[in-house]
Amino acid sequence: MAQSPSDIAPGKPDDTAVPTNLRSADAQQPRPVLWLITAVAVSLSLFQLYTAGIQPLGLFYQRPAHLGFVLVLAFLIYPVFGPSRPRGFLGWILDAGFITAGFLSGFYIIWNLDAIIARAGWWSQTDIIMGIVCTIAVLEASRRAVGLGMTIIGGIAILYALAGARGALPGLGEWMPGVLSHRGANTDRLVGQLYLGQEGIFGLPLGVAATFVFMFVLFGAFLEKTGAGKFFIDLAFAATGRKPGGPAKAAVIASAGMGSISGSAIANVVTTGSFTIPLMKRLGYKPKQAGGIEAAASTGGQITPPLMGAGAFLISEYTQVPYIDIVLVSIFPAILYLGTVYLFVHIVAMKQGMRGMSAAELPLVRNVLKAGWQFILPLFLLVWLLMNNISPMRVGFWAIIAVIGVAGLRGLWVLAAEGPLTGARIRASIMRGLRMVFESLELGARNAVAVSIACAVAGIIVGVVGLTGLGLKFSSMMISLSGGNIVIALGLVLLASLVLGLGLPVTASYIVLIVLVGPALHNEFGIPLLIAHLVVFWYSQDSNVTPPVALAGFAGAAVAGAKPMETSVQAWKFAKGLYLIPLFMVFNPEIIYGGPPLHVLWTGFTAILGLVAFASVIEGFLFGRMDPVSRVVALPAIAALFWPDFRVEVAGAAVLLVLLTVNWLNARDRRATV
Repeated sequence: MAQSPSDIAPGKPDDTAVPTNLRSADAQQPRPVLWLITAVAVSLSLFQLYTAGIQPLGLFYQRPAHLGFVLVLAFLIYPVFGPSRPRGFLGWILDAGFITAGFLSGFYIIWNLDAIIARAGWWSQTDIIMGIVCTIAVLEASRRAVGLGMTIIGGIAILYALAGARGALPGLGEWMPGVLSHRGANTDRLVGQLYLGQEGIFGLPLGVAATFVFMFVLFGAFLEKTGAGKFFIDLAFAATGRKPGGPAKAAVIASAGMGSISGSAIANVVTTGSFTIPLMKRLGYKPKQAGGIEAAASTGGQITPPLMGAGAFLISEYTQVPYIDIVLVSIFPAILYLGTVYLFVHIVAMKQGMRGMSAAELPLVRNVLKAGWQFILPLFLLVWLLMNNISPMRVGFWAIIAVIGVAGLRGLWVLAAEGPLTGARIRASIMRGLRMVFESLELGARNAVAVSIACAVAGIIVGVVGLTGLGLKFSSMMISLSGGNIVIALGLVLLASLVLGLGLPVTASYIVLIVLVGPALHNEFGIPLLIAHLVVFWYSQDSNVTPPVALAGFAGAAVAGAKPMETSVQAWKFAKGLYLIPLFMVFNPEIIYGGPPLHVLWTGFTAILGLVAFASVIEGFLFGRMDPVSRVVALPAIAALFWPDFRVEVAGAAVLLVLLTVNWLNARDRRATV
């Protein structure tokens, strides 16, 4: 019987289900602390399941309780002095203080909600102190779980709010350039904005993280622990493994699917990549190419429906467009991106004369489906519920119940097939099932810590932007610098996303960028609201693959044993669709909003043609090697496809079709003469 790719690779998905930084932190933890982490994580997941499927809670109950759980969990998992050494006496003193602060940060508001509402702006001294404690706790948790960069950006935002003639730091305001100056806020006003209102820490970003995002991260954890992740990966290998560059093509499909569920390109690289990258290297891909392909494919998971990381939920909340509509309009752009990565992989394989894996090394499609067909049912249920306008939070709840149900039924089926159903065997099976459920509950909560804290810090930044009017100032600066040219403006957004990517994860980068540049893109440059959000969201992904940041590229380099910068350059090359497809959305909104059928078909055709031609020009190969003259001529023809003039588009498409036809004829003649 053929082995699955998971069996012949160095590590299976279950071995890497917990991100590397969490496993290294756990290695230094005493057993009682690990038990406490498990208890808090399981309690958080059960709380979220209860509020999602049984008894929904109001805004100022759900979000503070979620934050309180998450902060306590973060301070337990990540020691103050780092995961590589024990806490020690001083570390425990500091962490005990932060754990207490984290608990009080969330539950103080719940206990005193009626009194806080009654005060309505006339905050007590205790309110202000707790607000300061919460802000410090969130920033410290960010330093540990997300990274120092985001903590610094959050701190700068707070200093900016306090700087000004009427602020708590008037001296700092004197250093502000004129366009960025503002009157400043005192401590009470800032704390009221960040902690005691709906536009700061407990604002929309944390609200999305505490509802929709958590449920689908938990759903992903259940898929991983029940073996559904391995099923989908094996299915991808069975479908593509025999083709030239098969493991790389399977990595594109599997990583995109699992990346959408996991919500993190980096986590997906170190899990799925732990067996796709070694297989790619064994087939003939260079280590830097294998790591770059995995990074680009995993980044595609963040823009792939139905989950799109946390993006679809955030875009839906900001634009007030139903979630299912966000999913539907994102399907074709995601196919374009993944198709581009797939094409790059194919071209590299053909250039290097690679072959696919042998049949003996690959599972059969029918065997994979026979072993795991039941895992398809929860996905069908998920899509069906979304199509019926059920709340995504409730959909996540029922999807998790469905995964548990099909896994349990599968377990009973296997148990019955292996022998008589004795009491001892049934009890052992039930215990395995319960252990799987608790492990999934813990894993889901652990995986949600970083994104929830990132959203809390993003809430600080958003609150400061609203308090100081920075968004309007930033929009006026963008209009001035671009001179009203939409292409230059989009280039500035791309540069800003790359700079923010130095310190912010993708979700937080999107939130900050859309608050700063979204109004200008929509109101001043006339880009439709939904497309403006999609463009910013796509550009926010570039920190995963663009040097010198390339976080997913660095993770791919670590797994592949390649140089980080070389791997990042490869990831950047394979992920070029991140830059071209948003441009196509702006100049051809029909691929998002629809229109006359012939117009939509033409737009889709030109998008595919342009991306195929672009990949061919970059690699100098399609059906065969492409001569330098053809590559040079193709560039202006590709640009013509983006031109908002039908005659120019037709001319560009005609030139590209001629060039690609000539390339096919030349390649056929070469093969005939060999």
